[in-house]
Amino acid sequence: MVRLPRLRLPQWFRTEPTPGAPGSRLVALDADGVLIDYHEGYAQAWERAFGVRPSIKDPLAYHPADFWDVPRLEGARLRQLVERGFTEETWRSMPALPGAAEACRLLRAAGYSLVCVTALRPQLAKARAENLQALGIPVDEVIATGTDGAPGNPKAAALRKLQPCLFVDDCLPFMQGLPQGIWRALVDVRPNRSPNRDPALEPPHSRHISVLDAARCWLAR
Repeated sequence: MVRLPRLRLPQWFRTEPTPGAPGSRLVALDADGVLIDYHEGYAQAWERAFGVRPSIKDPLAYHPADFWDVPRLEGARLRQLVERGFTEETWRSMPALPGAAEACRLLRAAGYSLVCVTALRPQLAKARAENLQALGIPVDEVIATGTDGAPGNPKAAALRKLQPCLFVDDCLPFMQGLPQGIWRALVDVRPNRSPNRDPALEPPHSRHISVLDAARCWLAR
């Protein structure tokens, strides 16, 4: 086991014991915005589709389409971005966020199994798994739930079945409707036009600047 230095927990991190799923040593991690730099991946997809790399418009924007100085797309132009930009090769080659691989190694060294629960279409699960493997991010499984446009949390069913002790995501709506035993750690770094600011949503147990911060706080609790 890796021995971590004693950390001073942020004031907003609850330090009371957490029940977790009984006996669970499973951690569930989102990909985009937690392990994968989706903002950079979006820029790469845009350049692949249109031949021009966009410039940054709002560095604190949650959504890539607001972060980059790009027009809103519809119709044929939107299909061009999806079909020519977001190819399987794009999903297979997105960059990691700083500290993602280290966070996973720390959790694995402490005896946890790791599963990536992503809202990508199931057809892209293999590309996502290959992307994480190429980046040296040691997850045991990738579950792609998809989003069918129906109301509710598309990850909820998978997480209820998995019963992880810890779930790290960067999207608060994806933390709704989960069993109380799952500790919900939100990576929350870009506030502008973020769904994480919705007061109607159940708040996370803790907020973090990165998945590495979340892992360290979890292991030091």
